[in-house]
Amino acid sequence: MSVEKLKDQLGNNLARLRGRPTVSFEFFPPKDETMERTLWESVERLSPLQPRFVSVTYGADGSTRARTHNIVTRIQKTTALTAAPHLTCVGAPREEILDIARDYWANGIRHIVALRGDPPQGTGKYDPHPGGFAYAVDLVRGLKSVADFEISVATYPEIHPEAPSADFELQNLKAKIDAGADRAITQFFFDTDLFLRYRDQCAAAGIKASIVPGILPITRFPQMFKMAQRCGTSVPDWLAHRFDGLDDDADTRRLIAASVAIEQVQALQRHGVDEFHFYTLNRAELSYAICHALGVRPVLAQAATA
Repeated sequence: MSVEKLKDQLGNNLARLRGRPTVSFEFFPPKDETMERTLWESVERLSPLQPRFVSVTYGADGSTRARTHNIVTRIQKTTALTAAPHLTCVGAPREEILDIARDYWANGIRHIVALRGDPPQGTGKYDPHPGGFAYAVDLVRGLKSVADFEISVATYPEIHPEAPSADFELQNLKAKIDAGADRAITQFFFDTDLFLRYRDQCAAAGIKASIVPGILPITRFPQMFKMAQRCGTSVPDWLAHRFDGLDDDADTRRLIAASVAIEQVQALQRHGVDEFHFYTLNRAELSYAICHALGVRPVLAQAATA
């Protein structure tokens, strides 16, 4: 086991001894200067919570490659955080993707989120790149041939929209774990029972890696609903009812969003879940509040009140 993984495991064990869940955060490359300021303000705000890692997304067709690389390397070099870039199979041959991985390793980056990737907008259908990695399982094997990366992969409790069956989803995840992935992060969901059933199905299928729930705090309901439709996430009627009439009431919307997410993570926590991944949409406020409710608070503040 590498020194980096030993440090990570030690930190994770210490967090559990404190009764503190392990968290991670996802960011995306900003498109303009205003959004970039918001990103770095959010990174600064969430850093004291000592997340296990922070990930940075990658454009569907590799379009954000340079921006993803710049953000990840800046986080790695200028903060105490562990940065984890997303890397996909889309839009590049194998050696080009492996060269990116080698460059990350040379820059001290040891954790990668390995994904198949979405097809470019307007195409509607995923076609493997000629000479590229066809699927995430192939990418995981390729990354492991470069170096002993820590690798997170994705999974879908409600089944990937292109998966033919629930069993296919399970077997695909098992293949990625067997190829060397360390954990699976789920697509966002709102039905807690659905996640818990999926976790049990993973265990029954012999998947021993952590299944980490992906939590999406709702900043704007219509945008979230469109995202849910694209990725196959069900949106309960009760959730739509809570946000009904709040499109022009940002303050109340934030209160409801925090309440919904806190209820969700605390329900999961009661069922033994102690790892959470937050899709921040580059904003810190809701994720910070949810973590506070979970007991994930700045370590210095905890020490001062101990």
